[in-house]
Amino acid sequence: MRVVIAGGHGKIALLLQRHLAGRGDTPVGLIRNPEQAATLRAAGATPVVCDLEHADVTEVAAHLDRADAVVFAAGAGPGSGAARKDTVDRGAAALLADAATRAGVHRYLLVSSMGVDDPPAAGTDDVWAAYLTAKRAAEDDLRGRDLAWTVLRPGRLTDDPPTGRVTLTRHAGRGAVSRTDVAHVLVALLDEPRTTGKTLELVDGPTPIADAVHAAT
Repeated sequence: MRVVIAGGHGKIALLLQRHLAGRGDTPVGLIRNPEQAATLRAAGATPVVCDLEHADVTEVAAHLDRADAVVFAAGAGPGSGAARKDTVDRGAAALLADAATRAGVHRYLLVSSMGVDDPPAAGTDDVWAAYLTAKRAAEDDLRGRDLAWTVLRPGRLTDDPPTGRVTLTRHAGRGAVSRTDVAHVLVALLDEPRTTGKTLELVDGPTPIADAVHAAT
């Protein structure tokens, strides 16, 4: 399986690429900084320099040639302002969807966030509010497309060792989850087309990942 991952240098993306490569798949990571290429190669991925804030749909679609699926794991990142939350977390996700449609790639996984269902509470930090608003807009945009999409909403992310056991459901409740377990869940979702059209929240839990994904179908 050839999987193109937007935000290829992110922590979850690197773990995902390593897992896919380890089982014989072909991960391709989209990055905007060419200096990050060596890190992707070390994870077993093919790096492709493509700045999703400035590329057009034709350029991005060309990078999706022969892909079986795309994963949007990009984000503006710490230190970015509210404007970039919109251009990356919403705009780049929509651009990837446009490109996937043009390239004939139907499977699309969106890494979103818990907490986007409710409007930001009064007094919420402006940048965090913009992040939640952008993630929700990206989800809404994807749901209106003729793609085999799945939205994954992880809880609070940690770098703890993976447990291989999670809670994966429409409403999981607040909690944490390791980035490695998120990556493993993404691979399991790629393998399970019956999760198409689902929005799933993910936190640590008692259920083995394979069983949790099966139950989510």
